[in-house]
Formats: sequence, structure tokens, C-alpha cells
Amino acid sequence: MQRVKEGFLIISLVVYIIACSKPSKNNDPVVVGGGGGGGTPVDCSGAPKTFAADVRPIIQSRCGGCHGAGSGNGPGALTTYTEISNAKTAIRAAIESGRMPQGGTLTAAQKAAIICWVDNGAPNN
Repeated sequence: MQRVKEGFLIISLVVYIIACSKPSKNNDPVVVGGGGGGGTPVDCSGAPKTFAADVRPIIQSRCGGCHGAGSGNGPGALTTYTEISNAKTAIRAAIESGRMPQGGTLTAAQKAAIICWVDNGAPNN
């Protein structure tokens, strides 16, 4: 009986952690860089962000040094739409948490552009 209780407790804890670690799917704003509790909400209600005009220039200028062609860092190279799109979930999580870019920061507008593009389905536009 004790093992059943321990198993239930472990399963409950895992479900709780997973549920709390995923972004909200409702209309609550995503908060960026909230590790210390003081993050910035991301507003995706404006014009949709495009890959070519909004996302690619940020990735090239802020991520290209560590994620250039042939990179083995994190999700690997982030030089093409396909590479960036395939890594979109990892990119979004790293930006939202503030883990990336290492040794630098993105502006709130840059963070919002990438997060909103991903949340809009990461179109190749």
C-alpha cells in the first residue's frame, strides 16, 4: 500500500511540473524573462511577424555566432528557415526563459517577434 501511495505521489508531482512548465494556451500573456518574477508580458495582438522581415534578421545577428553552419551547439545550426523552424520550440523556450542568447540580450521587441512568430505557427513568410 505504501508503494502505491509513493507511486501516486510521484506521478502527481510529474504531472504538476509538466503542467506548470508549458505556456498557457488561453489568452493570458506570455511573460518573458520571468525567472525572478519580474518578466515582461509579450503582446502578440499586433500584425503577425514574418520570418523574412522579423525573425531571420534577429537570428542571424544575435545567434549566428554560436549557431552558424555546422554548429553543434544546442539545436545546431540556425542558418535556414528549415533549421530554425525545426528548432522553434527550443528557441522559443530559451528566449522566453532568458537563457539565450548567451552573453547578450534581446530587446523586448525582438523577443516578442520570435515568440509571436512561433506561436503563430512559424510560417515561412
